[in-house]
Amino acid sequence: MFCIFAVVIIGAAIMSVTTTRIMRAATYLLIVLFGVAGLYFLLDYTFLGAAQIAVYAGGVTMIFIFAIQLVNKRALAGAVEKMKTSSILRGLLLSVVGLVVVLGVLAKNGLMYYSISCLGDKGGEVTMDVIGNALMGAGKYQYVLPFEFISVFLLACIIGGIVVSRKEKEIE
Repeated sequence: MFCIFAVVIIGAAIMSVTTTRIMRAATYLLIVLFGVAGLYFLLDYTFLGAAQIAVYAGGVTMIFIFAIQLVNKRALAGAVEKMKTSSILRGLLLSVVGLVVVLGVLAKNGLMYYSISCLGDKGGEVTMDVIGNALMGAGKYQYVLPFEFISVFLLACIIGGIVVSRKEKEIE
């Protein structure tokens, strides 16, 4: 089952970034997110699988689709970009720099050591208690503050979408 999920995820991800139609790209992204949820269910992480479906596959993909629908079709008609070698090289260089920065931050802060040491004597398995405390805790290496920032950001995106859609109607 893992191999089937892996092939579906990789295939849909490649199709998502190579297709020229934006609605197809959003659909392939939805398939990728459902595939990742399938991997969570395969590993018996039912909470993470359900959260993946509810938050990412349900919420974020719908926000993408609504944003696509709000964009003016005339603006999308001329939005064809040809890939230049310099753009590809620049993107590759920025990706490598980003990877080096992320690995440097992880090594500097000892996050890898912390993630291994938080397992303790549980045989290498991360329990729901550890995940829940890490996600909803306010201490060091815990994520309640980023969740709050994301919720405010999504609210700002929704308000921006409403403002853009109202301006389109006023102009027409």
